[in-house]
Amino acid sequence: MTDLQMRKMRFAFADYDVPFLWNKENPAYSSMTNAASFFSVAFEKMIVNLVREIKPQITDQEVAAEADAFVHQEGQHSTSHRQHVNALIKQHPGLQETLDDIINEFDRLTVNTSVDYRLAYIANLEVSFAPTFKLVLDNDASLFRPGDDRVASLFIWHFVEEIEHRSSALIIFDSVVGSDIYRTRMAPSIFRHVARGFRVIYEGFNKHVPLEERKIDALAISSSYRRKQKLRRWLPLLKAQDNGPMPHAFENLPRREQLIASAGVIRSQLPWYNPAQRKLPALADLWFDRYEAGYDVTHWYTADTTAS
Repeated sequence: MTDLQMRKMRFAFADYDVPFLWNKENPAYSSMTNAASFFSVAFEKMIVNLVREIKPQITDQEVAAEADAFVHQEGQHSTSHRQHVNALIKQHPGLQETLDDIINEFDRLTVNTSVDYRLAYIANLEVSFAPTFKLVLDNDASLFRPGDDRVASLFIWHFVEEIEHRSSALIIFDSVVGSDIYRTRMAPSIFRHVARGFRVIYEGFNKHVPLEERKIDALAISSSYRRKQKLRRWLPLLKAQDNGPMPHAFENLPRREQLIASAGVIRSQLPWYNPAQRKLPALADLWFDRYEAGYDVTHWYTADTTAS
């Protein structure tokens, strides 16, 4: 049976304003995580609907239990991220259009693609999270600690639970589809859709959030966009719209750790990949231990200033 736990969280986003620039020391990371909240609402809606759709096809009771636990965790994530998104929309009402746009992207995906493709989409994205989130959680001192503790705590909780259920989507995919080759063949198309979805969100940020608040060109997360912008600025015949500076969210992280994470993402898309064998971040173990001990994980850095 599954080892996944159901944890309901409240991050007090409605209690007082949530700044768009929630980590002032890293505006690019603030923008990236804000975009992840918008993306999560739409992506996790697709997960919940898809798993409910294919549940009758799952005959193995252990897989069915894994699917139930997985979809319950994802549902909790979606609820909390929607509260974060709603708080940002309260500050910048135009972002409602951005939320609608990314939800529409996934609604079209649901209508226009097969169940097998969407199961591969979920499996491929979910197995890519462990190496990515290890990089982030291993560097929480710069990426999370300096920021709004509600937002930081939301993402730390989400990321450690993604690591906890890192095998779940692949287990479901293997039970219903069972073709590693198909999953790998679909990976380029899937990640193109992911990139397109985030571009929709970043364009919305540039459109609806004033530069004095976001501090950067939100699209700068894309290396290809940064290259094109720099080229436009050098060539007078090409018109370049200046949406602000273009730093990278991870530019201060150790280069070696970034390369390890990138290599891990690539390996995760190959046939017969086993996410259970991933080396996990120490912060995940600490989070689970603190949660079991009754620590207020919704205020990760401020609940107890004497905690290590």
